[in-house]
Amino acid sequence: MDSGWMNDFASLLADRGVRLARFEFAYMASRRNGVRRPNPRAEAVLDEYRAVLEQVRDETDAVPVIGGKSFGGRVASMIADEQFAAGAIRGLVCLGYPFHPMGKPEQLRTAHLAELATPTLICQGDRDIMGSRDEVAGYALSPAITIEWAPDGDHDLKPRKASGHSFAENLAAAADAVASRV
Repeated sequence: MDSGWMNDFASLLADRGVRLARFEFAYMASRRNGVRRPNPRAEAVLDEYRAVLEQVRDETDAVPVIGGKSFGGRVASMIADEQFAAGAIRGLVCLGYPFHPMGKPEQLRTAHLAELATPTLICQGDRDIMGSRDEVAGYALSPAITIEWAPDGDHDLKPRKASGHSFAENLAAAADAVASRV
């Protein structure tokens, strides 16, 4: 939650007047103490995400937009419709959505995205190793999903130097897209 990427993106959102609540899943927090466990299945942390969301709602009067980077966005997407139907959230933002595991494009993580009713923004790199523009074009995705593509961006939206695009531009464009929808 406090990686350089997350700090930079949070700062860009703050510059645009977007209030952000960050949290760390327990399995990630344990790594700070030297405990390295394999990543859990997304289904195993749904209740953890729900608890944090409840805490955020208790601390503010606003109805939030939920989301996350990569795994966090995937988990948020899995609870989004239940929360949206209950009036507990206004939308969903996923940054670098992991449409499939690295190197396993046949193992799609998209079934729930086909019927998603929650207004959703996905900021994705054109050449994301877990869902490039070419791959995603063939997926059945809900019309509630808007995808903003980072030119030549990877999973972190970072372009190659020779592309003519900059990482700062891609991050700023993603922050603008988020700010325009929250």
